[in-house]
Amino acid sequence: MILAVLFANSEGNILVERFNGVPTEERLHWRSFLVKLGAENLKGVKNEELLVASHKSVYIVYTVLGDVSVYVVGKDEYDELALAEVIFVITSAVKDVCGKLPTERLFLDKYGRICLTLDEIIWQGYLENTDKDRIRRLVRLKPPTEF
Repeated sequence: MILAVLFANSEGNILVERFNGVPTEERLHWRSFLVKLGAENLKGVKNEELLVASHKSVYIVYTVLGDVSVYVVGKDEYDELALAEVIFVITSAVKDVCGKLPTERLFLDKYGRICLTLDEIIWQGYLENTDKDRIRRLVRLKPPTEF
């Protein structure tokens, strides 16, 4: 299960978060842990260079995308390899929505569409859509066409 997807700015402020199956009382712990992890390790990292960590039997894959840090946390079948696929889909979809690597300003300008896109990619903790064209059609709120 994908436990969390978080986007943070360079100062560590959370821009978007999605938790699945994480109790409310543990969310603050995860927010602070991930921001601290990023502050320590994301300095000087190239765009979309993946970093991997594990904590309490869960896996964390994180990267930088423009001015924004992206964190994906998973457990069980979502090990570091599966999470690498998830983060690839998320980062390519965000770049598609923004038209380029997002600055914090551009990310916040496109906030609504990014949230819709995230909801189409991950559903109740599981990777649902990976096809860029299908995600784009679903975000436009048009019914998907089957081949």
